[in-house]
Amino acid sequence: MVKPTRVTDTIRAQRFAHDEMTQAELARRIGVSRQTFIAIEQGRYSPSLETAFQIAQVFGVPLDGVFQYSADGGGANGTCTPGGTDDDGGDSR
Repeated sequence: MVKPTRVTDTIRAQRFAHDEMTQAELARRIGVSRQTFIAIEQGRYSPSLETAFQIAQVFGVPLDGVFQYSADGGGANGTCTPGGTDDDGGDSR
């Protein structure tokens, strides 16, 4: 069984907000197969960072306008804060 990804997306909603763009059209525009794109949209596959940026660029939105990451653990609410560290507080310089 394939472990589901913790990356969620709004691709389907974005496609419909952009003249009901088909999966095949978006796959063609970002240079992946339709099967790969379907797996990304269904959350069965996490795209590369480059592919994620390309998808966001097609829709004209920032990366976090399309993709969200749900971490297990981490901070109190499962998010990282800007400037936060995961180390023991030592200086890394």
